[in-house]
Amino acid sequence: QVQLVESGGGLVQAGGSLRLSCAASGRTFSSSTMGWFRQAPGKEREFVAAIYWGGGLTSYADPVKGRFTISRDNAKNTVYLQMNSLKPEDTAVYHCGTKSGWVRFYSDASYEYWGQGTQVTVSS
Repeated sequence: QVQLVESGGGLVQAGGSLRLSCAASGRTFSSSTMGWFRQAPGKEREFVAAIYWGGGLTSYADPVKGRFTISRDNAKNTVYLQMNSLKPEDTAVYHCGTKSGWVRFYSDASYEYWGQGTQVTVSS
């Protein structure tokens, strides 16, 4: 059974940094995409970043380009989201998800499995 466990959220001041982790288990992920999405109160879940495990292909949502970096550690089956220059508008619950292949990596509806989420709060 596929399991995704996020960690690393917390409270940080604007301009600060956090690194989120998503530990994956339960299958081989070499042909999978790992995505980070976030959901702020009263808003729909939105795409943040994605990485294709096999080739390392990455993509970012415009609001986080240049500030966030997604990466993977094959040995640990873990995906990371390094978040720098955080802004109050980055406040949300961050979820990692996984899907087969790369197509529609930006759509949460295409993801098969999700973690429980981790809260990120950025104070001004």
